[in-house]
Amino acid sequence: MATGAALAALVWGAAGCTVQPVDADGDGRPPVRIELPSRTPSAGQPPSGTDSGSGAGAGAGGRDGDSGAGDRPSVPARVLWSPGDSGRDVRELQARLRQIAWLFDGPTGTYDGPTREAVEGFQGKRGLPRTGRTDTVTWQRLLGMTREPGRWELYLMGGQPAAEPDARCRTGRVLCISKSSRTLRWMVDGRTLTTLPVRFGSDPTPTRDGVFAVYWKSRDHVSTLYDSPMPYAMFFSGGQAVHFSADFAARGYAGSSHGCVNVRDEAAIARLYEQVRNGDKVVVHW
Repeated sequence: MATGAALAALVWGAAGCTVQPVDADGDGRPPVRIELPSRTPSAGQPPSGTDSGSGAGAGAGGRDGDSGAGDRPSVPARVLWSPGDSGRDVRELQARLRQIAWLFDGPTGTYDGPTREAVEGFQGKRGLPRTGRTDTVTWQRLLGMTREPGRWELYLMGGQPAAEPDARCRTGRVLCISKSSRTLRWMVDGRTLTTLPVRFGSDPTPTRDGVFAVYWKSRDHVSTLYDSPMPYAMFFSGGQAVHFSADFAARGYAGSSHGCVNVRDEAAIARLYEQVRNGDKVVVHW
C-alpha cells in the first residue's frame, strides 16, 4: 500500500482514493459474493435447514486434489439441498465448494445451475452418484475437505443486512454508513430509501469516523493522486468520498480503498448520486 495514501485525505477536490490488494479476512483469498449469517456456520454437522436468500450464479471447476473412488452409499442418502433452494446454508455450501476450486464466483445463497454443476463434478470425482443435489454423504465429504467459512467469506460480494442506524442519522438527509455491517443507508427524515454494501480503507489508510457533509460532487472524477477512476464521487472529508469502484464490483471485500467509501453497484450509486445534494449529512460509524 502506498505510503502516500495518507496524503490523499488532505487533498480537496482533485485527490481521491484507490483500491488496495488487502483481503478482508487477512489471508489473500479471492472473492466470493455477499447478507450476514443468522447463525455460526456449521463446523461438522449438516445444517438444519435453509432460510431466505437471493443472488446470481457462479462458475464451476474442480481442482481440489482429492482423487479416486469415494463412499458410494448402498441406499440413497438424505438430500439436504437441491436446485431452487436458497438461504444461508446454501451460501455455506457454495463457500466450501469455492475453497476447493469447484466454484469461482459467489457465494450467492441460491442453489443455481453452476452450483448444481459444481456439486455434480465434486460427486463424480469421489465416486458418488452424480445427482447435483447435496445429500448427507456429499456434505460430509465436503466438510472433511474444507474449513468453516468466515463471516466475510460468506458475504464477500454483498447481501448482508444493514446495521441499525446511528442516532445521528435519524433526522434530515443523511448518508448513514456503518463500518460494522459494511453498509450504507440513504435516509431522509428517519426513513431508509436505499441500502447498499460498501467497503472502506485498510488499516494504514482508514476511512474517517464522524459526522461530515457532502461538499462536492464529481460525476466522472479521476483521482489526480492515484490516476484512478472515481465515478459518482461525493466528497465528504478531504479527499475521501463515496464513489463507485469497479474493483469492488469485481473482487468484493478481497480489496480495500485508500480511505474512500466504495460502492459496487454502479446503477444504484448512479441513482443515489442524483438524489444527494451538497450539504447533505454523512455519518460514518461503527
